[in-house]
Amino acid sequence: MKSAPAPAVLARLRATRGFLFDLDGTLVLGDKHNTGLAALPGALEFTQRLTALRIPFVVLTNGTVRTPAQYAQKLRAMGFPIEDRMMLTPASIAADYLRRRGFKRVLVLGGKGVTEPLAAAGLEPVLPRERRSDVQAIMIGWYREFGIEDLEIACEAASGGARVFAASLAPFYATSQGRALGTSRAIAAVIASVTGRRATVLGKPALLALKFAAAQIGLATSAMAVVGDDPELEVPMAHSGRSLAVAVHSGVGGAACFAAMSRATRAHLVVHDVAELARLYGSRGRALSAGQSRR
Repeated sequence: MKSAPAPAVLARLRATRGFLFDLDGTLVLGDKHNTGLAALPGALEFTQRLTALRIPFVVLTNGTVRTPAQYAQKLRAMGFPIEDRMMLTPASIAADYLRRRGFKRVLVLGGKGVTEPLAAAGLEPVLPRERRSDVQAIMIGWYREFGIEDLEIACEAASGGARVFAASLAPFYATSQGRALGTSRAIAAVIASVTGRRATVLGKPALLALKFAAAQIGLATSAMAVVGDDPELEVPMAHSGRSLAVAVHSGVGGAACFAAMSRATRAHLVVHDVAELARLYGSRGRALSAGQSRR
């Protein structure tokens, strides 16, 4: 039988000032081609309740098949109360990170979900077919269409001194058809094997990704809860920022893999899905609603 959450964990959950949600496997599930998204149990209702209570949240996916605005539009069409600024991808973080550090020309292994945010930040995205030799950085995103020429060009750029960045190094992500291969990890592995240049992750579980997300809603990372399905992504990221780590079983990670983590690295709270999280959070919602009605 599943044990009840510790009172201190419940108290911290109900005192949380903001949430960061993973997307695939936490709020929604799509197929291996990132289409046909369906909301997971409790996801719509909980995000709608947070909005009614004026508790801010952001959604951070490691996916880059769409721009953040396109993801947000798709989620709104499903009923999620999300504004464009609340939807983040590694391309959002890359655009800010690379611009601040003076990079200009970036070789992109990915599609418009990467190139458009970079261009909007004033960077110059370069596609492999352009065969430019003056790129300063490589950004690897979701790119199932890559071929040997893409890999050759990226390896040449890395050997020439270009810094290598990746949306994610997770081996898999959750879909309705089971887990799917994370292409950015596969590409980064080839580049590292050939050139010795290892990729810096700009998505989850990087602490800089959590800090970027927290800044969007004006909170310290320690005031947030991070909710996700991957024991190698959201949970360690939450710990690195002293956030409340909440694990769900509705995606990549099941109960057994979360339970197998060491006491120091496991999630503070493990639930079946966001619906269960909403039930545990519920009394705080009722208390806040009552308090607001007295004002």
